[in-house]
Amino acid sequence: MADLSRLSLNTATTKAWTLAEAVDGAVRAGLPAVGLWRDRVAEAGLENAARIVADAGLRVSSLCRGGFMTASDEAGRAAALADNRAAIVEAATLGTRELVMVVGGLGAASAPGGPALPDGDRDLVAARQRVADRVADLAPFAAEHDVRIVLEPLHPIFAADRAVLSTMKQCLDLAEQFPAGTVGVVVDTYHVWWDPDLREQIARAGAQGRIASYQVCDWLLPLATDALLSRGFMGDGYIDFPTITSWIAGTGYTGDVEVEIFNQQIWDSPGDETIATMAERYDTLVRPYL
Repeated sequence: MADLSRLSLNTATTKAWTLAEAVDGAVRAGLPAVGLWRDRVAEAGLENAARIVADAGLRVSSLCRGGFMTASDEAGRAAALADNRAAIVEAATLGTRELVMVVGGLGAASAPGGPALPDGDRDLVAARQRVADRVADLAPFAAEHDVRIVLEPLHPIFAADRAVLSTMKQCLDLAEQFPAGTVGVVVDTYHVWWDPDLREQIARAGAQGRIASYQVCDWLLPLATDALLSRGFMGDGYIDFPTITSWIAGTGYTGDVEVEIFNQQIWDSPGDETIATMAERYDTLVRPYL
């Protein structure tokens, strides 16, 4: 029998399933954990979602996502703070300390994946500073609820519209202004595999106790029309999972490993088949190197 004791199903991987269906699928496959997205939690209702997971005997490896904190106007700042405080409460209610933050893109972005606004704000340096300011605003509230703000670097192709933080170094430079139990980072292979400083920054994150989550999926080519959907099962693309996983293991990280895949073909496939494939790839390409 494969050892799946650290494998977590991120609900984005089985997007067609409700939260209850994802939990049931994880249980059938012998998985011990799920990573939840807030849309599925909202559909089920927060208290009900917490009960569904607890009754199934699963742990919640993370909640995704907070963030989108780059607004420059007062109304936008207030809305971001309100939504992120709500996300912190949701994480605490669901029983996870790890709230993953996709920090937001430029003001010029009309929407994630949308065209630029002609008169929109393109000041990247200022947008990054606003992220730092909002994290500082939220950190005390997160600490009160025993929830960690988890900064996620996204691949640079998403800097315009989704995340102005693109590297582990950028995230750690911001995170280290706060206690490690309050602000951490997630290592998502899809977003960081290309980074020439990745080994050094993983070691840095581990030494500071800031690795809050390890998320795995592969980088596929050709890119989909929506590059966000170019994720695949481990082994189907270009990422060296044994090497990156060994770097993670070298830090002493003992947490869950989430499989988070955005891919329309996988979403259209039966969920149980998806979980079976991800478990088999985890067992051969990731687990032996943990």
